[in-house]
Amino acid sequence: MLSDVMEDYLKAIYELQDEYGPPVGTSAIAEHLDVTSPTVTSMLEKLADRGLVDREKYKGVELTEEGKTVALEVLRHHRLLETYLTEHLEYDWTEVHDEADVLEHHISEEFERRLAAALDEPTVDPHGDPIPGADLSEPEASEHTRLADHEAGDEVEIARVSDRDDEELRYLQDAGLTPGTIVAVVSVAPFGMVTVDVDGTEQSLPEAVAASIEVREPTVVDADADEETEVDETTTEDADDATDDVGEVPDA
Repeated sequence: MLSDVMEDYLKAIYELQDEYGPPVGTSAIAEHLDVTSPTVTSMLEKLADRGLVDREKYKGVELTEEGKTVALEVLRHHRLLETYLTEHLEYDWTEVHDEADVLEHHISEEFERRLAAALDEPTVDPHGDPIPGADLSEPEASEHTRLADHEAGDEVEIARVSDRDDEELRYLQDAGLTPGTIVAVVSVAPFGMVTVDVDGTEQSLPEAVAASIEVREPTVVDADADEETEVDETTTEDADDATDDVGEVPDA
C-alpha cells in the first residue's frame, strides 16, 4: 500500500508531465510540492524501486504505466471532491484545493462512484481541470491556448485556470475571470500587461497571470436549433388540438 506522500508525488509528477512534458526534473517537483531537492531525490528512489517511475540520471523522471494509473486515480478523487465542495458545501474555489488534498487519499471506490453520480458525472472541476474517467483513462488533450498569446480584438472563453496560488485565484474570482466567462482582449503590452474586457469592465493582468489562463473559442449556442424545437413542439400541440376538435365519427 502506498503512503499519502507517495501518492502526492505521483500526482505532482503527472501534473508536471501534463503541463511541460516528460521527463520531470527534481527541482520542478521540489518547487511544485514546496520541499527540498534532497527530499525529492530520496522519494524518487523509493518510487523507482516500486516500479512507479523511470529515472534517468541528470534528466529526471517519468511515470510508468502503473505510476500513471495511481496518479490518475488520485487526481480523479481530488477533482471530484473539489467539485462537490464547491457545488454542495458552498466552499470558495480558493479553499477547495487544500481540503481535497487531504480527503483524496481516504475515499473508497464506492464513495467515488456515488460522488460522481451525485454530481452527474462531471468532466471538469471548478478550475476547469479535466477529471479522469471512471476507467482511469487520461483526459483527451485540449486545444486550449494561453490568454497571453492572443492579440487585441480577440474574443475568447476562459477554459481553465491554475489552482496553485490562492491569492491569484481570489484575484481572478473578484475580477470575474472564471471558466465559462467570455472576454475580449483590449490590448497586449510587449512583455507587460494584458488588458481584457469582462462584461464591460476592463481588467489588466500581469503577463504571467495571463499566461496561466487557458482559453478556447467561445461556445456558440445554436439559437436556430432552439427555435426549430419550439416550432416543432407548437406544431405538435396544434395538431393534437385539431384532433380533439374533430371528435369521434358517429356510427353509420
